[in-house]
Amino acid sequence: MAPALHPALYDWLTHGLTGFGWLGIAMYFLIVTQLTIFSVTLYLHRSQAHRAVDFHPLLAHFFRFWSWLTTSMITREWAAIHRKHHAKCETAEDPHSPQILGIDTVMWKGAELYRSARDDRASIEKYGKGCPDDWIERHLYAAHSNWGPTLMLFIDVALFGVIGVVIWAVQMAWIPFWAAGVVNGIGHWWGYRNFETADTATNLTPWGVWIGGEELHNNHHAFPSSAKFALRKFEFDIGWFAIKALETLRLAKVLRVAPTLDVRPNIALPDAETLKALLAIRFQAMTDYWRHVMRPALRADTTPAPDRLPRKLRKGLADGGRWLDGSARERMQAFLARRPHLATLAEFRARLAAVLEERSTDANASLQRLQAWCAEAEATGIRALQEFSARMKGYALAAR
Repeated sequence: MAPALHPALYDWLTHGLTGFGWLGIAMYFLIVTQLTIFSVTLYLHRSQAHRAVDFHPLLAHFFRFWSWLTTSMITREWAAIHRKHHAKCETAEDPHSPQILGIDTVMWKGAELYRSARDDRASIEKYGKGCPDDWIERHLYAAHSNWGPTLMLFIDVALFGVIGVVIWAVQMAWIPFWAAGVVNGIGHWWGYRNFETADTATNLTPWGVWIGGEELHNNHHAFPSSAKFALRKFEFDIGWFAIKALETLRLAKVLRVAPTLDVRPNIALPDAETLKALLAIRFQAMTDYWRHVMRPALRADTTPAPDRLPRKLRKGLADGGRWLDGSARERMQAFLARRPHLATLAEFRARLAAVLEERSTDANASLQRLQAWCAEAEATGIRALQEFSARMKGYALAAR
């Protein structure tokens, strides 16, 4: 007959050192996972990858330590992989694009994609500059990245006994699922868009609470260096709320937020202020074009239902068919060919996008091309184009 466990050992195995019941365990789990989410979104993402906010050195090191403890992720590697994602978004070099790799791969194999990207040391060196490289980073966090989760396992088991193994397992899956899977996957596949960015990033919900504000992914891709992700009145970013609270305590300093658009009345020609604003908020301009020019024209189309453009192709008109395959693009072009009015609007959209996306160092040449676009748009006699051009000429960045 097997000897009975000592009562003290049995009590520790079933309740751990805390003796917490299910409510206490649930509260602990929510707190530690939220700390991990904040470590990723506030420190790794907004502070290190994009330099949008600085934290007090003690708080910054806590975030570094907590990331190592609960995820084994290294600051420089995470920042490098994310910067490469922005630099190569939706291309074959993007570490985790569902457009290239497929939604199932990114959703369910996000951790594997992260490990593969981490092994690309040339990219880590190229995109990881400016991240912590002190003694503890080199000799503990980077050199022994797996020690963190192992220590976390001992802590969970010590606190809660055998159930601590389950808590630890879910903790380890938390970031790979929500960040690597949901944000990187669904955040480029489904949701709503405030801005017609040059990628497929979407906002999953207007209330960024569960994963620290990362739900507002389209907003972030429109303004990557902004510390604030919520950009419309009905949106909420809990990460920004945390940053402002830390700023009140002098533990954080906001470096950059998304610029605000101002529209000056009665501007005859686009000027230097117009160009400056458009370069800063070009995605806002393309979004305005879609909302005030293309979409009303599509709604006014009285074509019988069988000949109307399917929803997917209608969305393709918002970005020039950038993400349509060859067959779908041909269908869209055939649709436009039968509607000269819409074809003209699509042509002017493409020409405006070309002006705003060019990387010319000659500001005068860019301004002349913008002025020519406005003049030709107004000469079409199309009221929506004329009104859009008149408004765009007055674009300026609002004073802070």
